[in-house]
Amino acid sequence: MPDPAPAPVTTTATFCATLVDEWVRNGVRHAVIAPGSRSTPVALALAARPELALHVFHDERSAGFAALGLGRATGVPAVLLCTSGTAAANFHPAVVEAHQDEVPLVVVTADRPPELRDVAAPQTIDQAGLYTTSVRWFVDPGVPAAAMAPVWRSLASRSVVDASGPRPGPVHLNLPFRDPLVGTPGELPPAAADGGPWHRAFVGAAVLDDAALAAVAAALDVRRGVIVAGAGAGAPEAVHALAAALGWPVLADPRSGCRVPAPTTVGGFDAVLRHPAFAADHAPQVVLRLGYPPASKVLAQWITASGARQVQVHGTPPWIDPEHVVTRVVADPTVLCRALVARGVTGASGTPWLARWRHADERAQAALTAACAGALTEPAVSRTLGAALPDGAALVVSSSMPVRDVEWYLAPRTGLTVHANRGANGIDGVVSTAVGVALARGAAQPTALLIGDLAFLHDANGLLALRGRDVNLTIVVVDNAGGAIFSFLPQRNLLPVERFERLFGTPTGTDPAAVAVAHGLEVAEVATVDALRAAVVSSSAAPGVRVLVVRSERDANVAAHDALHRAVAAALSPN
Repeated sequence: MPDPAPAPVTTTATFCATLVDEWVRNGVRHAVIAPGSRSTPVALALAARPELALHVFHDERSAGFAALGLGRATGVPAVLLCTSGTAAANFHPAVVEAHQDEVPLVVVTADRPPELRDVAAPQTIDQAGLYTTSVRWFVDPGVPAAAMAPVWRSLASRSVVDASGPRPGPVHLNLPFRDPLVGTPGELPPAAADGGPWHRAFVGAAVLDDAALAAVAAALDVRRGVIVAGAGAGAPEAVHALAAALGWPVLADPRSGCRVPAPTTVGGFDAVLRHPAFAADHAPQVVLRLGYPPASKVLAQWITASGARQVQVHGTPPWIDPEHVVTRVVADPTVLCRALVARGVTGASGTPWLARWRHADERAQAALTAACAGALTEPAVSRTLGAALPDGAALVVSSSMPVRDVEWYLAPRTGLTVHANRGANGIDGVVSTAVGVALARGAAQPTALLIGDLAFLHDANGLLALRGRDVNLTIVVVDNAGGAIFSFLPQRNLLPVERFERLFGTPTGTDPAAVAVAHGLEVAEVATVDALRAAVVSSSAAPGVRVLVVRSERDANVAAHDALHRAVAAALSPN
């Protein structure tokens, strides 16, 4: 068969090659493509660059969340590409999550040219401003024209700069193309003289002036205070150094990175605060909130009931204040913590305040360890998985029950990075997010996913072609035949069983193990704590994808949580 004729040199191909060249110069190293025709010029330009790892996903929603996972794991935006029409609409959930949780992402949607819009041309919708306020920047530069070549590099470079900060998030480039879609690039417009990015952005860490720092220090000058560390809390060593200086406990969400073995760590805060006497006796005067709030409703209600002054610190501008009460501090949490230590804050230093918290957490952790050493309950799954993963591993946790079980029961440890889509708290795209995290880390670094059966099936398209990807990914599916979290809510006891099951329990009748097998994945069912621990250790030691299924029952899961709470309460009660 003769070689195909060379494609003609076209402005469109030159435009797309320039965008990609500039993205590479700006540090982009991953591109996620959902196949289609109208996006051909960008896809060919991306595929031509060996510096880019190219990831092809058959489903646009899955592609979007995989790109989100790549950005979450690396801190650098991936380029996410699709064709025109509803393909672009299927990116929207991932764009919303990237916006809400400040994950960098460059979204590129191909489009029909203006003359094919609003005339019933196939695969055409209104894509201008499709993602509304969920993007940091939207641009539609029009059909590529040679006269606009001087601004092409600026367009590409700005998309990466705006996605990366000062408040990271998604940007949207809507690119209309005319035929021919296959072409050869001509000479590219000149790059920056130094070979680097066209635009450079220098965003300094938000630092308080002396007067503002003095005001924050004065607000923390109380004996009864706590630090609540969520995602984005800052460097763990800085957070714990401030806690030690203040004599305050750090109520550490696993996503914060601060749930490490330290004299100031309180990892079992949810369990401890379920003890009415302890919660009442340890109401704080001030709560220093670093980063995003944890999921614990018990913690949130305890803080609200205390009437404590809440000081919220976050490095970017969004208003984080569900209770409408915070003193807002926009500053880099790491820099602020170090500045406060240098200033000599003391708080409750020298009092028994921190020691009482630590004593309660030690008792709670001992009770949790003992309770989770028996049957493989859902809490035991989260605690066992978190402990069994090797140092350097990443754990992606689904919303709904898994993120709460990890927050409530994961023991303090080092060497584990925890990710979760807590911007919009959805269960969509979780498998694909984990795949994106695993792709960013490569086959040499283990990644695990803890997910329920509904979220697993909701994103079953994330399993497409997964066995051929270069990853080390262990997926732990807790199969309780439906929406387990609803069994903890009032609906469970206020509705007839049949109506509850139809509207909230929602069993699917689909076996997650069979779905995984259908995708050619290695599957094992585990039924004991020892079996789960051994399977996780073995799976993490080698590249590939393995699915571990743990069967559970929703009412039994409620009982297991109640038993754990009683065990901690007993451990905290006077003998």
